Amino acid sequence: MDVTAVRLTERHPGRIERTARTARLSRVPVRRLLCLLPLLLVTVVAVRHRAVLAEGFRHLGTAEWPWLAAAVGTTCLTWVAAACVRQGALVGRLPARRLLATQFAAGAANHLLPTGLGATAVNLRFMTVCGVPLGTASSALALYLLAESVARVTLLLALLAAFPGALRLGDVVPGAAVGTLLLAAGAVVCAAAAVLMTVRRVRTAVRSFLRTALGEARSVHARPARALALWGGSFAFPLLQAGGLVAVGLALDLGVSVPYMAVAYLAATAAAALVPTPGGLGSVEAALVVALVAAGGPAAVATAVVLAYRIITVWLPLLPGALTLGMLVRLKVI
Repeated sequence: MDVTAVRLTERHPGRIERTARTARLSRVPVRRLLCLLPLLLVTVVAVRHRAVLAEGFRHLGTAEWPWLAAAVGTTCLTWVAAACVRQGALVGRLPARRLLATQFAAGAANHLLPTGLGATAVNLRFMTVCGVPLGTASSALALYLLAESVARVTLLLALLAAFPGALRLGDVVPGAAVGTLLLAAGAVVCAAAAVLMTVRRVRTAVRSFLRTALGEARSVHARPARALALWGGSFAFPLLQAGGLVAVGLALDLGVSVPYMAVAYLAATAAAALVPTPGGLGSVEAALVVALVAAGGPAAVATAVVLAYRIITVWLPLLPGALTLGMLVRLKVI
């Protein structure tokens, strides 16, 4: 404390104490509101999708429970795989239990905000609270997204090469729709390239970020344990998600072979990632139904499978995930 502050304290001790008390009280309601916000968002989302929830639970009641238990088990393992990837993308060590809890909470946040933003914000905050510099944390997130995307596309291409007749999109998706989607994707890429070329500040920031990200990626791959966690988790994550859909399809007797259902899942999630809806709500369901029908499943049963699958992977973990998120905020873990 400097001399000026000491003199001010001596002259106005009550004012200093009142100011400190006001600052403490102003911070408490904000943190409490942040703790309650996930529960409020869950309530709003559940009310908006109550018809989907009712239909999904009705289908779950007619399914074979052993396969549903397998779907629940694979869903739980996805959080472990996500934790492995997050740790593998960072050289520094993160606290394992908090990391796993954060992935569970990030799943809920991801379904309440546009695709990827919820989980990204939660994980970025968690790493910075753990003492990771912001630039390094951002690089780790970018490496995670890159590894997960590469793994998902690689698995999809490998399965399509092994089972070339797995999807017959021409029967359910008009060629014009595919062309429109490709044009939209090309327009986004061209717009991003134009911004990079014309705006100097953006170009400088991107160059600096890429330099940091490449350095972090080299450091991660120089450690075999980190590289194994990164790529092993990246491949395990979509496989476990696809395994959950396969288990639900078997539980409801979809009549589509296991490899075909896995291809349908990977193709649908890759397509739905282009639509920035909260957690893919709506876009994922539509893409999954189309993909399962293209794989040879009846439309009615495919719809039932998708609704039951989303109940297990999204709606059942949503409330406990939101509670975990609020608790982590309260404990200042994030």
